[in-house]
Formats: sequence, C-alpha cells, structure tokens
Amino acid sequence: MKKYAVLRIKGSQFKISEGEEILVDRLNGKVESETLLVVDAESVKIGKPLVSDTEVKLKVIKEDEKGEKVRVFKYKAKSRYRKRMGFRPVYTRLLVEKIQ
Repeated sequence: MKKYAVLRIKGSQFKISEGEEILVDRLNGKVESETLLVVDAESVKIGKPLVSDTEVKLKVIKEDEKGEKVRVFKYKAKSRYRKRMGFRPVYTRLLVEKIQ
C-alpha cells in the first residue's frame, strides 16, 4: 500500500502522495496546510481534528497559473435578456516532496 495523506489547504481537502503535483487556489506567499489523515503501510493516523506529529513538505512550482475558462450565461425567456460572462481562475501549483 502506498503512503498518502489528506491535507486541508485554504478550506479545500486534497488526497496527496509523495512526488505528486496538485493545483490549489491562489496562495499569496506562504503555504499553510493542516494534516487531517496519514496512511502508511502498517499504520493509520487520524487527526482529532489534526494530526500533530506529522509534517508534509510542499514546494511551490508555479505561483500563478491560469485555469480553464469558466463561462457563465444568464438567460430569461420571452424578454430578450441574455448575458454572457466568463473568467479564468488563478491557481498555485504545488509539489509534495515528503510526508513524515
């Protein structure tokens, strides 16, 4: 079984393993994460609410990365109201170096 962990970064939870890259919402500067669960081959550590003796090393690969364009379309029938908007969310790409 592969070693993995569940982290909470900016309110979102991610299942990660070593050497994996993840996209998180834009982080301004320092990466702050909370470890909720760590699973190793022999043991499982569940936090109440956090696992205190575990450290996850994350490295910022790319600070600002644009995501796919999200299109929003508003429409009201029989009144000729149509409105199209769109935006591209900005992410930060992280590399999981080590789970200790």
